Amino acid sequence: MPGEICKAEDGAHRSRAAAGASPGDLATLLTLFSPAFPIGGFAYSHGLETAVRECRVKRARDVERWVEVLMSRGSGWNDLVFVALAHGAVTTGDDAALADLAELASALSGSAERRAETVGLGSAFLTAARPWIAAAGHRLAVLEEIDAMPMPVAAGAVAALAGLGKGDTLTAHAQNFAHSLVSAAVRLVPLGQGEWVGVIHALAPAIVGNAGRARTATLDDLGSSALVSEIAAMRHETLPTRLFRS
Repeated sequence: MPGEICKAEDGAHRSRAAAGASPGDLATLLTLFSPAFPIGGFAYSHGLETAVRECRVKRARDVERWVEVLMSRGSGWNDLVFVALAHGAVTTGDDAALADLAELASALSGSAERRAETVGLGSAFLTAARPWIAAAGHRLAVLEEIDAMPMPVAAGAVAALAGLGKGDTLTAHAQNFAHSLVSAAVRLVPLGQGEWVGVIHALAPAIVGNAGRARTATLDDLGSSALVSEIAAMRHETLPTRLFRS
């Protein structure tokens, strides 16, 4: 009967969701969102270098709090929203929405260096991920026609073209965001290896929680109250000596 068929399909869907990514998809996620993926992420501190120089971030607990705030109500959160929306735009074939998202994500960069960071990483990500999406044809051409491709929009779009689930993609992106900043802190604060592991472990609830919260996010959920981070990113370009490009 129709009702029984629907129940069976719902059950199958829940089973697939509970199972998570397939082994192949998991391997792709681990590759695309690895801090070692060749997009140059190691060159950016996202304003953290300024915060360390100004003694706002001095120890492991400060790093943990800094990254957690960015992911819950700062630039990291906005990135997660854009990842989710870009994934949805590609999934539904809405090319105009994808272009609008790229423009908005670029415009929301709070400083010239932040914009250079997100656009530089996004362009590099799209290029490096080509082997996984080469068969996308027209859809890949649409991505390449966007002049300035911010990282979160590129991440969501590439993941959708590669057939990766939105939830798994969001978790992978949040994990990559956290790892990149904590790795920068290792060089800046500096942090020892044990402290690095401790910070990453402590950030796990924020990574998973904010990724889950972003799954149903809309444009209305964009916003940032991490003003100290935004100002730190602006001040970075005037530091007398710098290790990072942002």
